Amino acid sequence: MSEQWQAELAEGFGSVRELLDFLGTTVPFSAEAAERFPFRVPRAYARRMRPGDPHDPLLRQVLPRAQELASPEGFVSDPVGDRHALKVPGLLHKYRGRALLITTGACAIHCRYCFRREFPYAESQFTRQREKAALDYIARDPELGEIVLSGGDPLLLSDDRLARLTGQLAAIPHLRRLRIHSRVPLVLPSRIDERLLEVLSSHRLRTVVVIHANHPRELDGEAGGALAAMRRAGLMLLNQAVLLRRVNDSVGTLCELSECLFERGVLPYYLHLLDRVRGTAHFEVPEAEARDLHEALRRRLPGYLVPRLVREIDGQPYKLPVS
Repeated sequence: MSEQWQAELAEGFGSVRELLDFLGTTVPFSAEAAERFPFRVPRAYARRMRPGDPHDPLLRQVLPRAQELASPEGFVSDPVGDRHALKVPGLLHKYRGRALLITTGACAIHCRYCFRREFPYAESQFTRQREKAALDYIARDPELGEIVLSGGDPLLLSDDRLARLTGQLAAIPHLRRLRIHSRVPLVLPSRIDERLLEVLSSHRLRTVVVIHANHPRELDGEAGGALAAMRRAGLMLLNQAVLLRRVNDSVGTLCELSECLFERGVLPYYLHLLDRVRGTAHFEVPEAEARDLHEALRRRLPGYLVPRLVREIDGQPYKLPVS
């Protein structure tokens, strides 16, 4: 069974034309943009797209467009200061009390708005050869109570690699929590199998999984089953979304997203303004419009279903509320 998800990952769409043929959709795309930032979409995710709809919000998140080739002012290669925060290869330390491991450069899906689309993974990710320096850094800082596994997508690591890493972290006495940021439960739900859940729940650290759903249709039956299995394993589930033009920039869509998340045992956590990485300007929702949308959410939903509207700014000690 552990090989099923790997086979599905390998069988995903690596060609834009192949995906569009599968959907029976005709829509302009940029082959040059797909060369600069490679195209990848799992079939489990593609099955949730509406056939024949060139404006489908799930398709829009992955379709390489000519707008990616533009270079508007203010859009840069490292909008959130990841490279400045690298303390040793593979470890980012921006905020007091927590640090982040760049565990892999691999993702199951390549989202066109990705803020790490230009991150230098080859020289800066956490590998077996570099793990001692990163773990020693964590062990030397007693203020660190939480480690975040990020990437890429940490749930694309093998079960054995994850088991080794979580065991190493759990052996550091001052750590209390492990946080995992992943889109895998939504885009490759077969990865959430019994062995993975055993690995994630068999150590002493309290484990929080932050998924990344931007639209309610990403939370279909397959994904819902994966999330239910994670809850049964004792994992706390939160969601962070990115506010994206023509994907989820309406009160109705955002309300439905929060309701769908809660029905599946996931609490809305953050709604991010777009990180202004090069190639993503066509996704940006202006801040004033974002504030109006958030205010409308507060008027329509109970407080626990309203995600915090935030932006990340290089050098700030936390993600800044937008209000």
